[in-house]
Order: sequence, then structure tokens, then C-alpha cells
Amino acid sequence: MDNQTIINKTVDFVKETLANAEGGHDWWHIYRVWNNAKHIAEHEDGVDILVIELGALLHDIADSKFHGGGEEIGPATARLFLTSLNVDQHIIEHVENIIRHISFKGGINGQKWMSPELAIVQDADRLDALGAIGVARTFNYGGHKGRGLYDPNIKPNLSMTTEEYKKGNNPTINHFYEKLLLLKDLMNTKTGKTIAEDRHKFMERYLEQFYAEWEGKL
Repeated sequence: MDNQTIINKTVDFVKETLANAEGGHDWWHIYRVWNNAKHIAEHEDGVDILVIELGALLHDIADSKFHGGGEEIGPATARLFLTSLNVDQHIIEHVENIIRHISFKGGINGQKWMSPELAIVQDADRLDALGAIGVARTFNYGGHKGRGLYDPNIKPNLSMTTEEYKKGNNPTINHFYEKLLLLKDLMNTKTGKTIAEDRHKFMERYLEQFYAEWEGKL
């Protein structure tokens, strides 16, 4: 099976699997990450574009936060699907590792595995958590989880463990400080860093406006 057919079948599989997903983690999130990844890959040498595209398309195929915290459901789902397409085992293993190691999982937790392809897909995913779309996704997920918008008495937790991050239920604004505003300095590629810089500045302006409106100053 040629690479384009594999990609096309993967797109169909992801669209079907995520048909009823939460709006910040649905097919359109995957679509944006996929496009981000291809754009970044154009500026990187010596990378496997098939691994990058499959990693981007399948990175949230079974996000642990929607599957009881199970970290291996996503890699296992991807392996089963890619095996059905007779994809080479070394590619499957690489895609599994991208899915397994892409997530943020809290600001104090280090990166345990990396490859040039993961670096690109991770940047692509993080870019979708920044800027105007990042703001929209954050409040969409906060609403999905029934979280408040903001409580001045509940301060962001900047030293969370992985478990605290996964179980956190702080107001949505806190998530900007606990994750989103940290991403700019965690980007891996030059292209990712450049795009992240602009999106980061947008979020800072948004927060200034938010607090001004909260206090009735605008």
C-alpha cells in the first residue's frame, strides 16, 4: 500500500473515531495539528514525513483524559489500526512512541523520549493550544468539565505533579498559567518557536483584556 493511501485511510479512521469527540479534541483539532506538522516539516531536514503525518493524525486517537486516564489506549489503538494496513513495524513503533510521549502532563515533568519527528508533531500540537484557537479550546474544555471561568482566590499551581495536572479542576483561566503560557519556551523547532511567539503575545493581550473587563475597567 502506498503512503498516500495509508494517509487517506488514516484520515477516514480518525474522522470516524472522533466523530463525537469534545470540540477541542475532535477531527478539526487533528486537522490543524496535521497541517501545522506538515508546515514545520518543510523547514526540517532528514525527517520521515510518513511518521510525522501518521503521528499527527493519530496523536489523540484515544486521549487518556477521555479514557479514564489510560495512557496506553492511544498507542494500542494506533498499533491495531496501522497493523491492519500492513504498515512497517518500525513506523508503527515510532508512531506509538509519538503518541505516548507527546503530551504536556504538567510543567515540572521532563521529556522522557524524543525524536526529530516527535519534536515536529509536539510543536504542531502545542501550537494548537496557543493563540486565538488555544483560547477557544481552553474555554470549550473548561465548559465541558464544568469549570468556572475565574476565581481570584484560587491561584495557579505552577509546581504540579503529573497526577495533580491530570486531576486538576481549577478555574479555566488558571490553565493559561499552568500550561499555555509555558509552551512558548518548550517549543522544539525554529519554525515552531517563531509561530508560538506571535500566538503567545496574543494570549497575553487577551488576558489583559479579560482582567480589565472582570474589574469593570473597560
